[in-house]
Amino acid sequence: MAGREAVLRLDERWARIRAGAGHVAPEEAARLLDELIAALREPARTDPDFAARLGLRLGDLAARRFAAGDRAGALSAVEEALHHAQQAAGHRPEYARWYARGLINQGVWLAWPLSDERRLPRHPLGPAAQEGPGPMERAAGERARDVTRAAVEIWAGLDQSDPANHRGLAQAKVFLGDRLAELGQAEQATAWAVDAEGDFRRLLQASEDPQVLQESEEALAHLGRQLQLRLRYLSFESLVNLRVGGLLPERLLPQAVVAARIQGVAPGDMAALLRLDPEDVDTMLDVTPWLAVWRFDVRGPDGLWQPRPHPWHGAAEVRNRTAADVGGELLRGFMESADCPGPGGSWRLHVWWQEEADPAAARFRQLVGPEAAGPTPGSTPS
Repeated sequence: MAGREAVLRLDERWARIRAGAGHVAPEEAARLLDELIAALREPARTDPDFAARLGLRLGDLAARRFAAGDRAGALSAVEEALHHAQQAAGHRPEYARWYARGLINQGVWLAWPLSDERRLPRHPLGPAAQEGPGPMERAAGERARDVTRAAVEIWAGLDQSDPANHRGLAQAKVFLGDRLAELGQAEQATAWAVDAEGDFRRLLQASEDPQVLQESEEALAHLGRQLQLRLRYLSFESLVNLRVGGLLPERLLPQAVVAARIQGVAPGDMAALLRLDPEDVDTMLDVTPWLAVWRFDVRGPDGLWQPRPHPWHGAAEVRNRTAADVGGELLRGFMESADCPGPGGSWRLHVWWQEEADPAAARFRQLVGPEAAGPTPGSTPS
């Protein structure tokens, strides 16, 4: 077995390669990592320092496998990495940080099939979606949520006066929000994102480190985009819950009011339950537009749905109107047009907020034809 110093020198050499110092052929880098992992295994049995390093390097192996498209191999490696990292986590704060980061990576890789190519949730409406995740994907997503929550708890247990721990906790909360969003738990996802946003704002105020400032600003920009997106999937009840809990930022109130109006909530109810002045609600509705996106489909002789051309497939900005208002006007126009099928034909309308998406995300829908049990206007986010 290689002596302690030899193993540490090998680890230092790998750390330099990992950081991009010098050029090493991919095959040589892979060989060196395998050699290092083999050298760490025996001393890791009894030495927390080596156990922590073995966990870290197995995590590096997992990352390389995932980057190469081998998700199963990555999950296997990170599982072993976390076994060693957990053994060492209680010995030094740095080891606890390594363990928490490994848990977050495991969560990302477990939940990967639940996000699309833009890293946005494939099934943001959860149980309300017509085609939600399969049992295996959901089970993986739930485990991803649980290991990410464990990472949050580890970071929260570290000294928060240390900016590294404060930043790590804020980042872990962002990841937890992502995992919750993938499972359709939009209200909880939003709450964690708002919580993380507060942490990053405090970091900006307290730190003078250029790297910390840059990372915090980038994280705030990411969270801003995420919150704008997630607000579109919240029911009015969820909006009220967040507002009462102090988790609905002031800058998002106009969009929250618009979201409620799209769902058909009366302005007076919004003012009362969101704790806003009625005049402010009216002003927000008058000045804040939302983009209504619609599509009419007609079932052809082959049984397939075919979208109709413009103007029956389009978008327009509207103000102070519900999705049912927009859908009703579109329906009247379509039924009076030559594009509407005659008696016995089948057609449908979906109206979305902001972008065309899964039919389950439509804020208004109508199905007409022999297969329709009856009119199905409206849709409420989960």
